[in-house]
Amino acid sequence: MNLSNLKRPKGAKHAKKRVGRGQGSGNGKTAGRGHKGAKSRSGSKHKRGFEGGQMPLHRRVPKRGFHNPFRVEYSVVNLDTIAERFEAGAVVTPELLHERGLVPGGGVRVKVLARGDISKAFTIRAHRFSGKAAEKIAAAGGTAEPLTAQSAA
Repeated sequence: MNLSNLKRPKGAKHAKKRVGRGQGSGNGKTAGRGHKGAKSRSGSKHKRGFEGGQMPLHRRVPKRGFHNPFRVEYSVVNLDTIAERFEAGAVVTPELLHERGLVPGGGVRVKVLARGDISKAFTIRAHRFSGKAAEKIAAAGGTAEPLTAQSAA
């Protein structure tokens, strides 16, 4: 076998169907579109979700409530969790919390809540602090540094 005697398999290549070219072509009259109906006419298109005139699913399903597209989600971390996972004097950041598996990654915003007590002094950098959490951190000799949204991204 060499390149000079290669042939394509039988039936691999066939002529393009030429529709609407008379009865002799085998596709005259309705040109393979069947009889009547929207699909037989030129320029026929349906909207996305069109179900033949039946009420479409996106209109049948009841809609309730309100979804705020501008809502800001925070991952919460409590003080007792921070106290047991970090040593005294540590600088706790959202990246460090992600490494220890306390918050998900991907630039998520972090809020520190006041559950539990802390006796160690920490420098905690987070996007939000509850009032009590900030008080408890200061009482233990640490600092609560709020982050801006730009520094998180």
